[in-house]
Amino acid sequence: MKTGLKITAFAAAVAATFGTAYGVGQGVDPVTAKKKPASEHDAHADPGEEETGAGAGAGADTVPGGLQISERGYSLDLKTSRIESAEREELRFTVVKEGAGKKGAGKNVTAYEREHGKELHLIVASHDLTTYRHLHPTRAADGTWSTPVELPEAGGYRVFADFKPAGEKEGLTLGADLAVAGDYTPKPLPRTNTKTTIDGYEVTLKGSLKPGKSSGVTLNVEKNGRPVTDLQPYLGSYGHLVALRSGDLAYLHVHPTGEPGDGKTEPGPKVSFMATAPSPGSYRLFLDFKHEGKVRTAAFTVQSGAGAGAVQPGSGGDVTPDADPDGHDH
Repeated sequence: MKTGLKITAFAAAVAATFGTAYGVGQGVDPVTAKKKPASEHDAHADPGEEETGAGAGAGADTVPGGLQISERGYSLDLKTSRIESAEREELRFTVVKEGAGKKGAGKNVTAYEREHGKELHLIVASHDLTTYRHLHPTRAADGTWSTPVELPEAGGYRVFADFKPAGEKEGLTLGADLAVAGDYTPKPLPRTNTKTTIDGYEVTLKGSLKPGKSSGVTLNVEKNGRPVTDLQPYLGSYGHLVALRSGDLAYLHVHPTGEPGDGKTEPGPKVSFMATAPSPGSYRLFLDFKHEGKVRTAAFTVQSGAGAGAVQPGSGGDVTPDADPDGHDH
């Protein structure tokens, strides 16, 4: 049923409802307050090791990254909670250190460890997982982050901040809801696929996500039917992969099993990853890769656990294009 809706000032409440719809219709595990934080995620993995929002061996005992606005003494304060669709607007936020009486408590975080070339990675995704942005905002001296963003469709979105405060042993991923105003038509989750095309590049997915168990995933990149063997490094690797669980947008962040300059990792056509799904369910995978000076994103819908490999109904649509200040198109 494609019912047209109008996103108004109440859209923030709608987005929050979507953002807390844990496990609805997707066979995912519910998240409760009794589950421990996913601290294992937070140290970015070394080449060849997995890195996930739920940590190694994720399962029912851990809370995947991005589901909480506050964690381990830090909070994401989204200054921009609502924007207009199809309008280029500024997205602003801060990371605040909590803890009464502690040094720096109540103040914006202004010192970060650089990971993969950046102090902070910002992901913006629609709740229906058809729109995805990987942005790199700039930080003012007072700790306020900002970046221009243009989102083509109205509806509920989730903002993920992936970072590591200076002095902390582990990083973390915090999430907050963003409402995008305009005419809104809900879309189904794109159907399961193992092959997609973006700007003339054909990307094929092999492997599968396994709930609570590390498994390999390989992406093969071709252009005009020929293997791409000269991928360019992007954020310190030949590929950057983010996965989001349908239903609650639990954040799964992985990196390749090798890196440029290690003497064994080729610049394509294959980019391999190790990952662990936090639960059975449907996931949307977004691969960023750079070639001929431009970053592109290939998107896939995959199943983990029961029903893995089965084709699911849906639009089959890919991520919509956009350009960020780094020239990163989605």
